[in-house]
Amino acid sequence: MAQRLARAKRQLRERGIRFEVPQPHEYADRLPAVLAVIYLVFNEGYLSGGRCAERRELAREGVELARQLAALLPREPEAAGLCALLELHHARAAARFDAWGRIVLLEQQDRRLWDRTAIERAARRLRAAVRQGRPGPYQLQAGIAALHALAPSYAATNWADVRALYDRLHALDPSPVVLLNRAVATRFAVGPAPALDEVDALGDRLAGYHLWHAARADLLGTLGRPAEALTAAERALELATNPAERELMTDRVGALRRRL
Repeated sequence: MAQRLARAKRQLRERGIRFEVPQPHEYADRLPAVLAVIYLVFNEGYLSGGRCAERRELAREGVELARQLAALLPREPEAAGLCALLELHHARAAARFDAWGRIVLLEQQDRRLWDRTAIERAARRLRAAVRQGRPGPYQLQAGIAALHALAPSYAATNWADVRALYDRLHALDPSPVVLLNRAVATRFAVGPAPALDEVDALGDRLAGYHLWHAARADLLGTLGRPAEALTAAERALELATNPAERELMTDRVGALRRRL
């Protein structure tokens, strides 16, 4: 990385490229890239790709950058949407890992550990952004996160609304990962069999994605097909890189083997 930075500095110097503050009329073109980078910074802290499962200081930096950007651009609802999204996720930080550093899934988290003040603040920020009438992917993702954060329990989540928001998100961002997340909502809003059909339909695009295999394993296990679930869970374990995710999948593989 140090070598890459040195080369980049040399090229800028040799080409006479100057760093300049962009003009306001350039903000609209530049904003999507800035939002994406802040999101990546937060995500690397929220679930690190390195040796540590999470890097909370990096996640906090992402939240702070998002807040600064939202304050600087009060008329940009997507800046507020991203900020609300990161605040909602960060509000659950204390419940996401147990004392041994193992991931605690959303349905198993102790909601008493969530920062309710931060959740309410993020929800107000999101409502103000939505009132501007210019929906975007970050606002929709924040809406999904808000439905989870404001629900009294995992079972009481309004899964139909979650699924509907994923439909709207897919219209703006036609990604197979969006459809995979929608399938999770389908499981609770409609049933596990239709959800498995939705997941299987994504196989040609997500076969190398560990969470696709993990979702299949979960649904196959629910549908009473433990042998197939074990094969999917083993593949998810092979593809997972985060240490906490690998430990979670290792436990799942062990549980499925005991069922056979």
